[in-house]
Amino acid sequence: MPVYEYLCDECGDFTTLRPMSEYQAPQPCPDCGAMAPRVMLTAPHFSSVSRASLVAHATNEQARHEPMSVDGYKAKQERARHGSGCSCCSGMKSRSKKSKTATSPNGAKSFPTARPWMISH
Repeated sequence: MPVYEYLCDECGDFTTLRPMSEYQAPQPCPDCGAMAPRVMLTAPHFSSVSRASLVAHATNEQARHEPMSVDGYKAKQERARHGSGCSCCSGMKSRSKKSKTATSPNGAKSFPTARPWMISH
């Protein structure tokens, strides 16, 4: 059963353990017996929630304001898999980049993708 907070006009605030079905019902003050309405004075306690639930809650809150695209999701998965300094997926692909220079069997070079109208020297 959850703990709810109530505010008595005469005595101040108090907490009571109540069934969820009675969350809106006013409760009698333990000191003076007057009926006190339910109030929310403190934030919910998330300390007993698992780490996975907290991450899911944060993801849902972010998605409500700025949904993640498929590319953003894939990039996030890659970062999680390889880490932030990984050279295979961090944009440092200069070594694996295919050269734009084509070499014929006789050794002549050409640049078929660069500027075909230019003649190289």
